[in-house]
Amino acid sequence: MDIVVKPVSTRQDMRKFIHLPAKIHKGHKNWIPPLYSDEWDFFNSKKNKSFEYSSVIMLLAYHGRKVVGRITGIINHKYNKTHGERNGRFNYLETWDDRAVIEVLIQHVEDWARKEGMERMVGPLAFSDKDPQGYLIQGFDEPISIATHCNYKYLIDHLEALGYQKDIDLVVYKILIPDHELKLHRLVTERAFQNNPNLKLLEFTRRKDLKPWIRPVFALINETFTEIYGFMPFTLEEMDDFANRYLLIMDPRLIKVVLDEKQDPVAFVIAMPDISKGIKRSRGYILPIGILHILIAGRRTKQLNLLLGAVHPDYQNRGLDIVVGAAVLESARKQKMKFVDSHLEMETNNRVRAEMEHMDGKIYKTYRVFGKSL
Repeated sequence: MDIVVKPVSTRQDMRKFIHLPAKIHKGHKNWIPPLYSDEWDFFNSKKNKSFEYSSVIMLLAYHGRKVVGRITGIINHKYNKTHGERNGRFNYLETWDDRAVIEVLIQHVEDWARKEGMERMVGPLAFSDKDPQGYLIQGFDEPISIATHCNYKYLIDHLEALGYQKDIDLVVYKILIPDHELKLHRLVTERAFQNNPNLKLLEFTRRKDLKPWIRPVFALINETFTEIYGFMPFTLEEMDDFANRYLLIMDPRLIKVVLDEKQDPVAFVIAMPDISKGIKRSRGYILPIGILHILIAGRRTKQLNLLLGAVHPDYQNRGLDIVVGAAVLESARKQKMKFVDSHLEMETNNRVRAEMEHMDGKIYKTYRVFGKSL
């Protein structure tokens, strides 16, 4: 039978779209289901504010009556205008090992983007770098962390056969957590505060104490992430939505902020315990007891996941990255964690990569964003 592609247009279609990956990855030991309540919100144009400045299509591929693939096409008009680009994006491509299905889905998204005046297709990339991006090209035997893609190698082979080439690689470091405080970190921290006596380190023990700092911290992200691949500044609503999405599963002890004399954040790091095993055990459902599995996994894990971090441009090269990094490592050490997953770092971000390697970090996973002229 021919492969038929149809847009997601009903709630039943959306259910098929959201739950297809669980079928494709059945038996895949490293695959972790999404939190399905988040998925329903993310793909809902009325709840996800990114739809307001983006054109989006969501497609399902059928072979007879069976759903055999899915894909999302995105045009982020705000990003394109800001960066002078005419790029379409694809993401959330999921199929079995079938070149024909992948080709027809990719062609549909390319045709759509071309009709919208786009000149290039890149992906996997969604609305911004805050969403899962890049397909795994190295480290297939390693566990997957939250907010990253888990894919089979055949997906890479098929994309390359369809003319897609490397746009940028994103690397993930594994860093062992020392079982004692490092003297160098202590000395750098002491010197940083001696040279900047008006600064202070803010630490947390309760989630409710985080809320007043959500918007100030995300405002700092907007100032410092301008050169990050795919980054879009947060709106106030997106700041609140992003925080609400993760706040319940955050450990406040693993968030560190440096304040200046005006009580404005000038440096921060946000990390969290790895909760992958809990999500897997919950099968992606928070209720009725999934949240308990997730919270227990967070208490038992030996892995710390870095999520976000930044230093204000006026305070860079003053040791504040070491200050917040050393503080979060010390908290992780007290919780008996053993190693850090750095999350995705651009291969071109030499400053951050140097810091990771200074701590004897080793690359153990690599992701790739692909591109193709239309």
